[in-house]
Amino acid sequence: MTNNEGKMMKEKEILIFSGTSEGRKLAEILIQNKIAVTVCVATEYGQEMMGQQEREFLTVHTGRMDVSEMERMAGEKNWQAIVDATHPFAEEVTKNIAAACRNQGKEALRLLREQSADIFGNQDIQFVDSVEEAAAYLNQTSGNILLTTGSKSLPEYVEKIQDISRIYARILPAGQEVEKCRSLGLQGRQIICMQGPFSEEMNLAIMKEIHASVLVTKETAETGGYPEKLAAARQAGAKTVVIRRPREQGCSMEEILQRIGVDPKEERADINKYQITIAGMGMGSFYNMTGEVQQACREADMIIGAERMLKTVGTLGKPMENLYIGTEIAAFIQEHPQYQRIVVLLSGDVGFYSGAKKLLQAFEKAGITEEQPESSAFKELKEQPESSGKRQYQIRQLCGISSVQYFASRLQIPWEDITLMSDHGRRQNIVGMLSAHEKVFTLTDGDKGVRRLSSELLRYGMGSVKMYVGCQLSYPEEEILTGGPEQFLDFEREGVLAVLLIHEDAKEASVSHGISDELFVRGKVPMTKEEVRSISVSKLALRRDSVVYDIGAGTGSIAAECAKIAVRGKVYAIEKNPEALELIEKNKHYHRAWNIDIVAGEAPEVLEGLEAPTHAFIGGSSGKLEQILKVLWQKSPEVRVVLNVISLETLQEAVELLKKYEIKQQEIVQVTVAKAKQLGNHHLMMGQNPVYIITLQKSGGQL
Repeated sequence: MTNNEGKMMKEKEILIFSGTSEGRKLAEILIQNKIAVTVCVATEYGQEMMGQQEREFLTVHTGRMDVSEMERMAGEKNWQAIVDATHPFAEEVTKNIAAACRNQGKEALRLLREQSADIFGNQDIQFVDSVEEAAAYLNQTSGNILLTTGSKSLPEYVEKIQDISRIYARILPAGQEVEKCRSLGLQGRQIICMQGPFSEEMNLAIMKEIHASVLVTKETAETGGYPEKLAAARQAGAKTVVIRRPREQGCSMEEILQRIGVDPKEERADINKYQITIAGMGMGSFYNMTGEVQQACREADMIIGAERMLKTVGTLGKPMENLYIGTEIAAFIQEHPQYQRIVVLLSGDVGFYSGAKKLLQAFEKAGITEEQPESSAFKELKEQPESSGKRQYQIRQLCGISSVQYFASRLQIPWEDITLMSDHGRRQNIVGMLSAHEKVFTLTDGDKGVRRLSSELLRYGMGSVKMYVGCQLSYPEEEILTGGPEQFLDFEREGVLAVLLIHEDAKEASVSHGISDELFVRGKVPMTKEEVRSISVSKLALRRDSVVYDIGAGTGSIAAECAKIAVRGKVYAIEKNPEALELIEKNKHYHRAWNIDIVAGEAPEVLEGLEAPTHAFIGGSSGKLEQILKVLWQKSPEVRVVLNVISLETLQEAVELLKKYEIKQQEIVQVTVAKAKQLGNHHLMMGQNPVYIITLQKSGGQL
């Protein structure tokens, strides 16, 4: 220890009468700021919770004290502050501490606990203010009672509850405690001797074992096992009687730190390690959350999420903030450095159509980042020089049970062959996927999305598809409905919905493109023939997520071919001929090319409002080829363009443009196709017009 540190210890010494987690937390903060602390605890258990007595800057005094002993302790040193951090229900102890300090002419700062959250879902909870009020209520109920309020108030319960055979008391495993229960008339089976705090599972197991229909507890903090008791009672379907904590005057943790001279918002070199946990909470039910996510919430200083999610974890009694937009969450974290362990709750799993990606982007933009560790699956906190003035973040993600996992398990079907999609807040080509895949799962925009989906399935000739619609999955009001698309045209339900579609007639799409000419509705509109179409689509080199312009779409044959390949992308069929527009619509539905958008009008004028293309096919330019190319390059400099040219005049125009503009990648292919025609016993090859297929890309990869 340096001389300066020794001097600091003499100048700043704090006395804490502790009996709560808040008292331990205050002591830890002071120790980390190199402020000497003497902590008085009543029991050896309290000493164990404080850690080793030999810790630097920490002295632990163990044993119960009366007023005179407290007075001697208060006058022992010139304490900068004396803090009463005892349990809210230890009212007599608080009075004694206040009297002892007054006798020494000093002030006792009462450390208040944060109030428990008032979000308890649909749980049956009766709040009372005293044992007498609790007993009066219990006499109106039936069934066994699990008392978790300790042995001190047990005599009053025994006196006031009419049938004491209903009472099962959970007490500390000490001989005098057991004797006290027996002297009050409780039998051996009614005495449960265990050291807490207890998990939700243990509470539930005890309640089931004794067939408890009512649980009695005090409104304590998280470390006392209060949230786990409430959760277990809710799961057991039991009533809960909660004795409210005494309403008292005092100071918050931040106020006491400020009185001592420690800025609660100041980043301290030893404790400037901030942990942000992005957690998938599953479907929404508390019991659907993984144990890891539940534990993260229990250890959190702040929980952030949408209102529905906060309601689920409301019984944990944590500070909460109703936020779900990434930029707002990032701003809140930066503005509240007093919260060091923050949990951001997201529905489902963080890796399945989750807000985690945008949230991380918002964090990065706001400067909430961390250095990626080189050789660890978990991100470790990095020590920051004391003069840097920056907070260090540990950002981790915890997976949750996704909606598709839960839904498949409820339907008792495997999900490894399900195609995963989402129609929630976006539009995806569900019809196209369902044409090639037997099982498709999707999230929807509520009942409106289900109605729209069922209508589209009927429009594209998929009335035989079986629909499973999951409503409020994992909640008590969970409901799963099944039927064909027709049964869901007028569907109305509130809440979050998931849909599984089963299409037994699905056929895996052909690996190569090339739809037969006979499968298109043609009319009198010219159509790119099958062989030329196959080569042209091949030259486009499409991806599954491509955005394609089919300019001069005609019957829509090129657009339909592209839509089958770019199944996760979009195809804009641009055509000015009214008759052709009708044919495109018919071919779109016949080939279930849901991802074709039909645009009526003439290029290049109608291209302005469309999203930027990755690929473009020009089958007809009406003499405006150069203007069309300029617009395409303006919207997307790397767009890949394929032209079909029949006339020599248009070919000459195209060649001149290749010379005029700097085209890094270009290719011209002439295709001549002859098809056999049977005349009597002979087959004659009938030639078609030669077609020039021109591929060009102003910049980008190889052709």
